[in-house]
Amino acid sequence: MSPQFRRKKHLFTSESVTMGHPDKVADQISDGVLDSIIRHDPQARVACETLVTTGLVVLAGEVTVHNQKAAAALARVEQTARETIKAIGYTDPEIGFDWQSCAVIRTIHGQSIDIGRGVDKAEDNTREQGAGDQGLMFGYACDETDVLMPLPIHLAHRIVERLAEVREKGRIPWLRPDGKSQVTVEYEDERPKRVHTVVVSTQHDESVVDPKTDRISGKAKRAIIDQVIKPVIPKRYWNDRITYHINPTGKFVTGGPHGDTGLTGRKIIVDSYGGRGAHGGGAFSGKDPSKVDRSACYMARYIAKNIVAAGLARSAEVQLAYAIGVAQPVSVTVSTEGTAVIPEDRIAKLILEHFPLTPRGIINHLKLLKPIYQKTARHGHFGRKPGKDGSFSWEKTDMAQVLCRAAKVR
Repeated sequence: MSPQFRRKKHLFTSESVTMGHPDKVADQISDGVLDSIIRHDPQARVACETLVTTGLVVLAGEVTVHNQKAAAALARVEQTARETIKAIGYTDPEIGFDWQSCAVIRTIHGQSIDIGRGVDKAEDNTREQGAGDQGLMFGYACDETDVLMPLPIHLAHRIVERLAEVREKGRIPWLRPDGKSQVTVEYEDERPKRVHTVVVSTQHDESVVDPKTDRISGKAKRAIIDQVIKPVIPKRYWNDRITYHINPTGKFVTGGPHGDTGLTGRKIIVDSYGGRGAHGGGAFSGKDPSKVDRSACYMARYIAKNIVAAGLARSAEVQLAYAIGVAQPVSVTVSTEGTAVIPEDRIAKLILEHFPLTPRGIINHLKLLKPIYQKTARHGHFGRKPGKDGSFSWEKTDMAQVLCRAAKVR
């Protein structure tokens, strides 16, 4: 975009959902199943889909395991689902969905032989492990936050994370697990200026409903603002003009899977960048890392974050695309929204020179054959702190200096 046509001011909005949102319940169960199996069989092929609704969990998908311990984990997926639901906070049978009373139906079979022949490495090493599916995957990073995420989605995630924290610690005892957040940021000259609007819809019990109005009380709304929203918004973006919409329908007592059906993979924009940057359409949860619509998205984020951390651009969007059964990507593209300090085609060349892009290369570099996935299914897959257990390895910026030296940029 030519500088004379750039926006002077604009608003941008992103949303997140709590760990108790029905779709996120489904995601966490799917990734809980994945972790339980990959813990014993790192080479397992897992594609687990979950549906949750009133009093019911349905587990479906394709799983192939190679040893008895993994087979035992697969046999106990019902218990894995129940333990996940309990950890989320659905422990009260009075709210229509809880970990003990819900029915669990499983319909899981092995991975298709026709898919496996293209994905699995040949025993004689004559064939590289191919991509688990065709598709296009995107990664994005920008310098709006210290974790190199867009500010609106970063704040939306931190609000739902805070909702979980104050609920679990009993600081706001009337909260229940379901909920959503939405943050609108005002930008000036393409840089975040202030928080403009915050929406929080959070499930609660009847104790904070005003019987005269049948709406959540003003005191309860103030508790959400003071104890949940304010602590996560940086002071430089806080202002007295913020518009708040706290449970704008009036109340939110009926929620969770009892209030709405949840499905794995239905919150892909929440999982990624909140609408900033593109999304290829593939979901993450329940899939082992041979599926490039998960692992290649992690690699694309890793590449984009290191590009920005290296100072090669203020923002970077990386696209990788694959054909099923083929190891090398069919395309690698980078876009920097006009912020690059060297040509974008030069950055693309650096990507090819310094980052492994085959499925096996991605898995080895990011160390993805570990039970690290359930925690990604809540509060966002990106912008998180790398863990000692190997989780969120794609958030490291350990390639930034390598890119600086290769690009000859200080």
